[in-house]
Amino acid sequence: MRVILFGATGMVGQGVLRECLLDDRVEAVLSIGRSATGQRRAKFREIVHADLFDLSALADELTGYDACFFCLGVSSVGMTAEEYKRITHDLTLTIAGTFARLNPAMTFIYLSAAGSDRTGRSRARWARLRGAAENDLLELPFKVVCSFRPFLIVPLDGIRSKTRVYRVTYTLLGPLLPALAAAFPKYVTTTRRLGRAMLAVAAGGAPLQVLENADINRLGEGAA
Repeated sequence: MRVILFGATGMVGQGVLRECLLDDRVEAVLSIGRSATGQRRAKFREIVHADLFDLSALADELTGYDACFFCLGVSSVGMTAEEYKRITHDLTLTIAGTFARLNPAMTFIYLSAAGSDRTGRSRARWARLRGAAENDLLELPFKVVCSFRPFLIVPLDGIRSKTRVYRVTYTLLGPLLPALAAAFPKYVTTTRRLGRAMLAVAAGGAPLQVLENADINRLGEGAA
């Protein structure tokens, strides 16, 4: 497989990138983002691009890929409604629309969140926007579109979150986190399982359009 990854410097993206580099089924990984990862591997290449809303200058380099792992995302805390919509919904659909034109046979995997609402009735703005992004992605002519909805993600393999509140939480919980992931698969997953589950969908298709935390764990464990 040849895969493209957005969000490779984030906590989930780091985990997905790690699993891609370890997986023999993946022959090439292209990361696109605003900052470099610092990774140096034979099958890894990255493009640092300031304006992710406009990928037209990269069009010649974006064809011939089998899957896109879209792991960009921000917390809604402290953001205006318009700012959050612009990043969570508009950027997602802009990038996905570009790939739908260039790689219609591609599998597009979207990192959503537990509690996202595709009905538009949730009181939580972030849940409605995430759900709207999931719905709109399904309208694009990809081979497969699958949304991942993890709840609590435990970072493994030296991976750290860029969000301060998450880093503090993980530090406080410390060694309890792996035990929580094992004891509560409905609510807790790991960066390792998440990355392996995304690869499983890219390689074999999605059992469901939306994968909740327990589904992610089943796929991730099976892939292992």
